Amino acid sequence: MTESTLPAQLAEIRDEFLELEVSDRLLLLLEFSNELPELPERFRDHPDLFERVVECQSPVFIVTEVDDAGGVHLHATAPAESPTTRGFASILAQGLDGLTVDEVLAVPDDYPDTLGLTVAVSPLRIRGMAGLLGRTKRQLRERRAAG
Repeated sequence: MTESTLPAQLAEIRDEFLELEVSDRLLLLLEFSNELPELPERFRDHPDLFERVVECQSPVFIVTEVDDAGGVHLHATAPAESPTTRGFASILAQGLDGLTVDEVLAVPDDYPDTLGLTVAVSPLRIRGMAGLLGRTKRQLRERRAAG
């Protein structure tokens, strides 16, 4: 995917991080952690529909859905006491929201590395965000294959 085809909302999030000093990037990540969208009511009582993201150190669970208009929605749960992981989940939930399946599948796998956080958080945490993105894409590919 070229720079010009990175979905605008993901490019905007990336640019927000890169405009800041490293220490302020962590504060922005914490802001994102507080903005993780609430689960829609239809998912709140159905933890069986979620997949654990084992690449994350904290217990993070995701489920994707595609609406009737073809827009992707990523729903995630992450504990409040894990703000880094929660922030990463929030970035993807907000950044992928409403994109088409093809647009999500075309997001570069190294998108988490482009946020300028690799100097502020451990590689293991960045790998967790990459795992979130990878599992999101796999769920969408499986959904597409199932028809």
